[in-house]
Amino acid sequence: MKTLARAPRILLASAALLLGVMYAAPLWSIHLIAPQYPEGLGLLIRLNTITGVKEHDLESINGLNHYIGMRPILPSAIPELRYMPWIVAVLIVAGLLASVVGRRRLLVAWVVAVAATSVAGMYDFWRWGYDYGHNLDANQAIIVVPGMSYQPPLIGSKQLLNFHATSMPHLGAIAGGLAFLLGVVAIYLAYRGNARHRSAAGVLATAAIACAAPVHAIAFGVESCAECRMLVSDSRFGAQLVTKTGKTITFDSIACLHAYMVRTGATGETWVVDARHPGTLIAEKSAQILADSATHPPMGNLYAVAR
Repeated sequence: MKTLARAPRILLASAALLLGVMYAAPLWSIHLIAPQYPEGLGLLIRLNTITGVKEHDLESINGLNHYIGMRPILPSAIPELRYMPWIVAVLIVAGLLASVVGRRRLLVAWVVAVAATSVAGMYDFWRWGYDYGHNLDANQAIIVVPGMSYQPPLIGSKQLLNFHATSMPHLGAIAGGLAFLLGVVAIYLAYRGNARHRSAAGVLATAAIACAAPVHAIAFGVESCAECRMLVSDSRFGAQLVTKTGKTITFDSIACLHAYMVRTGATGETWVVDARHPGTLIAEKSAQILADSATHPPMGNLYAVAR
């Protein structure tokens, strides 16, 4: 059996440790915005539970779901939330052990297991949303729209009656994706890598690990605006300032970003959320800044789209 060189072992161990982010950060987020809820409601899907973005969001969403005949979202009634922490723990331990043993077959088996778990998890999440959004109790529903279902999108945005629903991966899922990519790079090095390839892959691995930190990923529903102190909850809007010292400062709107820079004299690289692709940050210098109060930005009337 082939023994792994030092670089693939380090990559494998790093990938396994990255999975630990899933215990600290949500895997997925779902945000709902409607005229009667301009501040938005949201859910955070964690490894072992489901919580509201704000303290009473889950209760409010369950109350709204009652009107359409949807059963309440009860984390204790979802068995996957009891199994997933153990599954991820097994993957972390298995990855670390495989890096110590240093066999190529174990490396490949670990990467395949991570991929299979991710696919199964995504399918289960989609099936969960389908079940809640389609299996409605018409006898209990106050609002009945024939042929209407209320399944939120897996990724992206969708209009559900008067609610605009946005579903996006959160930091936990992003860390899992980066762990898989590090495993793929480790496999490449183990089977075909030479000194030049190892050097390039090392740079890639370093960049991937750095990306696991939320430098350019706004944690919607978790972070607060540095200027107005409001919760950053609408994934269509938001901005960040990366100072020359590398500090990342988050804002809920472009207006707050500009106000902060004027007030404090801070300078650096500025990023804004593309309103057409919620949650996606683009460099402000390459974005088109538009003014339209009808889009309801949290502060002011500015929003950004990619050119």
